[in-house]
Amino acid sequence: MVSADRVDMNAPATIRTSSLAKLCRCQPGEGWALALSFLYFTLLLASYYMVRPLRDALGAGLGADNIKYLASLVFVTMIAIVPVFGWLVARVRRRLLVPALYAFFVANLIAFTLVFRADPDNAAVARVFYVWVTVFNVFVVSVFWSFMADLWREEQGRRLFGVIASGGSLGGLVGPVLTRHLVGDLGISGVALLAALFLAGSVVVILMLENSVQGRAAATHARIDEPVGGAMLAGLSRLGRSPFLLGIAALIVVGNLLGMIIYIELARFAGSEFTTAAERTAFYSQRDLWVNGLALVFQFVVVGRLTTWFGVRTTLVITTLLAVVAFVGLGLAPALATLVIVNVALRATEFGVAKPARDMLYTVVDAETKYKVKNVIDTAVYRGSDTASSWAHGAIAAMGVGLVGFAWLSVGLAVAFVALAWAVGTGYKRRGGV
Repeated sequence: MVSADRVDMNAPATIRTSSLAKLCRCQPGEGWALALSFLYFTLLLASYYMVRPLRDALGAGLGADNIKYLASLVFVTMIAIVPVFGWLVARVRRRLLVPALYAFFVANLIAFTLVFRADPDNAAVARVFYVWVTVFNVFVVSVFWSFMADLWREEQGRRLFGVIASGGSLGGLVGPVLTRHLVGDLGISGVALLAALFLAGSVVVILMLENSVQGRAAATHARIDEPVGGAMLAGLSRLGRSPFLLGIAALIVVGNLLGMIIYIELARFAGSEFTTAAERTAFYSQRDLWVNGLALVFQFVVVGRLTTWFGVRTTLVITTLLAVVAFVGLGLAPALATLVIVNVALRATEFGVAKPARDMLYTVVDAETKYKVKNVIDTAVYRGSDTASSWAHGAIAAMGVGLVGFAWLSVGLAVAFVALAWAVGTGYKRRGGV
């Protein structure tokens, strides 16, 4: 594991005893790498949240009935890409792999910029862009957290991953604001180019971060100068052989099913409550502001303290218990207001607490698991469960199940969610975690 104790103690932005360091739970020698990690995630998610509205707008133009087919195409694409990524991880030094992958996506965005400028209404391009943005998001975020798990020790991850994740929430606020205010002047092609510039900025930060930890690399057992090695499909085979990793995958599957139920039911209510696209856009924008704002607070202030005081297992259990409470409330008060509260609470908790805590689970595994297995879980398993959940919701709804029925069905799933969180957290502790 590449340890953050390699960070140069004399780095120019090292935070030592300031009040900000205390708030971040940052110790001497960690400040510069923490600041770079925060900036890296901010630029990355700002770039994504610039192109996400473009994807959704183009997808809406193709018709709502096409979304489930596009989601299925995303899943097929990810299945095809996973072995290619496994091959690259096995052979390319991590020091080169991570920035090279981001540079590839920067080139993609520049290509889309040119295509949009030439023909912004091309339906085929809209379909390709929809799939590309979805694949781009899960791959670059998965690689980001693999890199973070490689960089920071288990104890450091528990203290600092929440702060690092808050950089992503900041990017999640900056990106939509820029897109909303600039798309009228720049157009779709201009926003795509701006997103490419932000993503290119993250490549620069990656290189700075790698340089900041290379000074003492010889003292570690696994260096980012080396490829991970192993077989191309090792991610799939390792996942199938490990109850711990299968448990993490199961957390993703159950969580996505619960999330999809809320997502579709909220869309159905919003479609009936708001008569125009502008009203629906304003509604969802306000929802996203609440989610990202709360997640930012949870990441910066809450999750690090929870995982340090109570451990990762208890933190995961707390977040899943919240799902039980939320769906009980929805079953007792099935209305749009309750749906919105449940949606905001679950999404903010997912991004603000549960996701950083799940990413801490990878600090106790080897490099091949961090990059290959995590990528399989974050891409193929995540999007596969997303797609299956959307079709499952449709099949259950076709049997006449409404919001109340879905709420109480979700309570049962959420109870299983709690048991899974406890089991996975126990596996984490057995591997040396806290």
